[in-house]
Amino acid sequence: MKTKLMTLALGAMMAAGPVMADLVFPSLSYRTGPYAAGGIPFADGYADYFTLLNERDGGIGGVPTKLLECETGYNTEKGVECYESLKGEGALVFQPLSTGITYQLIPKTTADDIPMHTMGYGRTSAANGDVFSHTFNYPGTYWNGASGAINYLLEINGGDIKGKKIALVYHNSAYGKEPIRTLEELQKKYGYDLSLLPVDHPGQEQKSQWLQIRREKPDYVLMWGWGVMNQVAIQEAANIRFPMENFIGIWWSGAEHDVLPAGEKANGYKALTFHNVGRDFPIFDDIKTHVVDTGKAAGAGDQIGNVLYNRGMYAAMLAAEAVKTAQEIHGTAQINASQMRDGMEALSITEEKMAANGMPNFGPSFDVSCENHGGPGLVGVTQWDAANQTWSMISDFQPTDMEVIGALIAEDSAAYAAENKIDSQCN
Repeated sequence: MKTKLMTLALGAMMAAGPVMADLVFPSLSYRTGPYAAGGIPFADGYADYFTLLNERDGGIGGVPTKLLECETGYNTEKGVECYESLKGEGALVFQPLSTGITYQLIPKTTADDIPMHTMGYGRTSAANGDVFSHTFNYPGTYWNGASGAINYLLEINGGDIKGKKIALVYHNSAYGKEPIRTLEELQKKYGYDLSLLPVDHPGQEQKSQWLQIRREKPDYVLMWGWGVMNQVAIQEAANIRFPMENFIGIWWSGAEHDVLPAGEKANGYKALTFHNVGRDFPIFDDIKTHVVDTGKAAGAGDQIGNVLYNRGMYAAMLAAEAVKTAQEIHGTAQINASQMRDGMEALSITEEKMAANGMPNFGPSFDVSCENHGGPGLVGVTQWDAANQTWSMISDFQPTDMEVIGALIAEDSAAYAAENKIDSQCN
């Protein structure tokens, strides 16, 4: 009788099966403060993609996803607090959405064996996975952005920009300073004149910088801005009648809310990008059906298809594909953060995968490896049509100067490795 009862109990346990824990994705968002206009659509896109996977597919590999959002206000100290409060909740990967927070989390995530994805921001030299084992910045970095801007200027100037005057208007922070070294190295190669114009946080005061631009009359202005700084800069450029077609922002300076306040005067403004723009992708039909129409959207639904919503959605798609890769590598659907890191390092994004996700031609195809956590570094250019209130790609994803960038990455990562006594991670 005792044996029969034990058999019945075991059978009941097997029938019930193991309780599957959720796949946990922290979202270090900022829906408040001077940078909220950019933080909100990214956070919405990131959240809605995971909701879509749950509602349409039952999660990833049969395991539901769970988003844990923590408000940082784009404040580094709060960002670190969010990390500390969420890392023990089964977090698979952190997306800090801030260069300042990224710098603080690099040693912490490494020690805690939790990967971090700083897509198109953060510490560029973290592209060297031989030193930065847990930080990934694919598919491109700020140094790729700087080179992409110069390559575009070369393209529209017949390959010669010697003597051209280029001004960099930048957020006076770790973020805004990232492209300077690359632009200085490329200056030696191409012979342009470079002037640097910092703008202090949050960026509302720029009169002196644009008066200097009016006096010096640069041929082109590049901008590394964020939040209200972008709106103010574009309005100030319009006030001095600087040609918008000669004004190019990094990908964090090229969203709808950056240009709309200036109205028709913003027409022709350009911005770099590492992914496609617009609303003409099949995935949006699925998001409407499974997320918006069911009342489960992260926001009001008004951001869908906007540049930064798309970017948040893209970041979530890359995270989901890394989960699938990790599940395949380790033969389990219930992966942990260490296994997620392996999936990110073995990630391969193909056009077939993007199309299967309803995002055909959304970004470049690329492979990640231990040596290269930064992806291909391909950069495109978009332009704002004020009449139609739309962004369009005017230059497809193009290679950047990896000879110059690679040398800078090697130099900076070697210094970091020596300072922190880090041995090779790719043996």
